[in-house]
Amino acid sequence: MRTQPQTLGIQEERYRLLVDSITDYAIYMLDPEGRVSSWNPGAERFKGYKEHEILGHHFSRFYTEEDREDGLPGRALQTAATQGRFENEGWRVKKDGTRFWADVIIDPIWSPSHELLGFAKVTRDLTERRRVEQELKRTEQQFQLLVQGVRDYAIYMLDPSGHITNWNSGAELIKGYRGEEVIGSHFSRFYTDEDRAAGLPGIGLEAARRDGRFEKEGIRVRKDGTRFWAHVTIEAIRDRSGELLGFAKVTHDITEKIEAQNALNQAREELFQAQKMEAIGQLTGGIAHDFNNLLMAVLGSLGILKKRLPQDPSLMPLLDNAIQGAERGVALIQRMLAYSRKQDLDLTPVDTSSVVGGMMDFVRRSVGAAIEIETEFSPDLPLVLTDAVQLETALLNLIVNARDAMPQGGRITIRACRTPLPSSSVSGDGKEFVQLSVEDTGEGMDTETIERATTPFFTTKGVGKGTGLGLSMVQGLAEQSGGKLVIESSKGHGTSISLILPVADQSALHVTSDHRQEQALPPLPETLRVMAVDDDALVLMNTTLMLEDLGHQVVEAYNGAQALEMLEGGERVDLLLTDHSMPKMTGAELADRVHRRWPELPVILATGYAELPSNEGERLPKLSKPFSQVQLAEILSSAIQKR
Repeated sequence: MRTQPQTLGIQEERYRLLVDSITDYAIYMLDPEGRVSSWNPGAERFKGYKEHEILGHHFSRFYTEEDREDGLPGRALQTAATQGRFENEGWRVKKDGTRFWADVIIDPIWSPSHELLGFAKVTRDLTERRRVEQELKRTEQQFQLLVQGVRDYAIYMLDPSGHITNWNSGAELIKGYRGEEVIGSHFSRFYTDEDRAAGLPGIGLEAARRDGRFEKEGIRVRKDGTRFWAHVTIEAIRDRSGELLGFAKVTHDITEKIEAQNALNQAREELFQAQKMEAIGQLTGGIAHDFNNLLMAVLGSLGILKKRLPQDPSLMPLLDNAIQGAERGVALIQRMLAYSRKQDLDLTPVDTSSVVGGMMDFVRRSVGAAIEIETEFSPDLPLVLTDAVQLETALLNLIVNARDAMPQGGRITIRACRTPLPSSSVSGDGKEFVQLSVEDTGEGMDTETIERATTPFFTTKGVGKGTGLGLSMVQGLAEQSGGKLVIESSKGHGTSISLILPVADQSALHVTSDHRQEQALPPLPETLRVMAVDDDALVLMNTTLMLEDLGHQVVEAYNGAQALEMLEGGERVDLLLTDHSMPKMTGAELADRVHRRWPELPVILATGYAELPSNEGERLPKLSKPFSQVQLAEILSSAIQKR
């Protein structure tokens, strides 16, 4: 059996072996004055001293010169002795003079009689850990500077329940709140009332929690209550175990982008509408030319026939019916041309109240007794610059539309008042405008119908009940007059359609006044010799018939070249009447060549629509097809009078 000293020696040996086997820690003993009394391999590895080099030396040699001057070694021992333990991190010095970051623990060693025997000192090299921590801290600081330096994006954190935990300068700039005003509050405060009521904030967090990311565009609210378009991203943040720590939220103000996109879309739509109008204009122009020639032949022949037939009661109604049908065809063509802006307008100062007043008897008969009609005109309403005949037709279209929208009866109100410049789409140039409106109490229109209302050939009246050109014609009249058409309606609440027309300036009034004072045209000579030129045989025959019926002699030519050849050959005429739209040589070109050779010979251009290029034939008297015999006689008289 071992004795107690033997057992104690064995335990000390085992303790010594244990301490010597530890190389990750410097473990050594100090006497009460702080001199090294033991030294393990870990201390030798950390500090670079062998045991025989350090035993008996004061442990302060491991401290930096600054710490020694500050008395840190003595305070460490004093703290350990009085408080039972000293623990600290700081710089220590190796044998070669290099420094390392150490975690130091000093424990006092007491005898059974509470006598201080010395100190146990444990040192661990934390240089690498400190480097990593410092690098992480530096990275975090740089990231924080980066986040705070971003001003185009609101970047902030949310806790798992959606409360704000931090706030960058971009968030302050975009949303208007300082950090102390919002940290701790729920991020739903930035949503509109409608979105909060719909639960969108919670939907966004749940999507990010479930999918890891949520992205959307929507309206958000600033501190001052203004709204802006935002692109929002919410990212879920989890630790390595997958536990949700919170959310990273990024908001970008895209208001300018949305506005630019809307402007681009509007420009594209306007371009599409312009291209569509141009295509329809080309189509209607071609159709109008051919139809006007046909209607010219029909109406002219019917007119001559009516004059020459005996007044047979059984025949006259049929003839009148045929004339009325042809005239409706002319009106339809004029509507198409008004939409495509190929119809010449006679822009003159017009009294809107007089136009409406002159229509009222006819309008009341047309709408029926079940519909009440009211007029409201501001006093001293100025004259507007437009085409009086086309305005009357436009108003009649609007009134008929209003009547059809009230099959059970109702009220139509015609209003006129001054109005400010309606929008930037109308060139103002300091002009004043009058708003002429037709309002009804009918069924109204939905948004889709309003958007398509002025589209040519669009109608809600069913097949055979409307051409779909009424509002198109009204819009064409308004825009050609320098104004615009405005439609206001909602389903079940009636409709108001307004013509915004420019006020006629004083110069136009003077011109009109002077024109009215012109003397009556002198009567024509009994017989004129007229050269009629047209490539359409039906039209040429009809024109010849009307001229001969007026008592004139006619020389026919089927094209410009034939007309010039006949004139060069000595054919003497008092006046030349030519169609404009002819192949190879137009009527305007023919007129130009005639005026160079025979400058005193009057030339009249007949046009199916406003087809003349700019500066071509602009000084020539023009006769719009289809023309009546009365119109033909008037322009002949005017051309001869100006000769």
